[in-house]
Amino acid sequence: MLSPIRFRPSLRPSLRPSSPPSLRPSPAGRERALAAASLLAAALICFTGLHSPARAQAAAGKKAKGTTPSVARGKYLVMTLGCNDCHTPFKMGANGPEPDMSKALSGHPQDLAMPAAKLPDMPWAWMGSASMTAFAGPWGTTFAPNLTPDEETGTGAWDEDFFVSIFRSKKWMGSGRPIMPPMPIDDYTNLTDGDLKAIFAYLRTLPPIKNKVPDFIPAAGGPGGGGGQ
Repeated sequence: MLSPIRFRPSLRPSLRPSSPPSLRPSPAGRERALAAASLLAAALICFTGLHSPARAQAAAGKKAKGTTPSVARGKYLVMTLGCNDCHTPFKMGANGPEPDMSKALSGHPQDLAMPAAKLPDMPWAWMGSASMTAFAGPWGTTFAPNLTPDEETGTGAWDEDFFVSIFRSKKWMGSGRPIMPPMPIDDYTNLTDGDLKAIFAYLRTLPPIKNKVPDFIPAAGGPGGGGGQ
């Protein structure tokens, strides 16, 4: 007869339950938990502050006082389209003629009287003043108008719809004679209404300059006078 196998006491599996792990955090764990809680509280305070009504109202007020996207777009277009090249009088600087930005977009100076233009022989066809604000050619003599928001001599009495109508009709004051050279009116009709309204919005931010520009002088047998370009 086979005798039963006896296991050594040391090889028998222990049936006693193991001691439960300690639920008390270590000092290092407590420090990590406190740090995480502090970060969470700071994040909640920051989030609440960013989205509070008071902060939103302050941000809206700051935006209203600053440059709106429309004005910024208008300034970009004015600078890119070369409006200062004719509507801002030039002065002689250290490196030659340069726009006098103290008179930005105020048109032909009212105190700069121009003598009668004597057009050159062909193939020369037109001539311009040293101020870059008066031009003479077969169409007559044009003077760059005052674009600053002065109510008497500039655009201060205009609204944006009237401003847009000048470009859409290609007529002086929207209903008069055709706009004359050198104004590239045919190119500017490609501007959208939004572009033109942005330009007008920027012009409204300029300091008004009182400067009465001379009227257009038509060539013999040409379209009637009145106004600048």
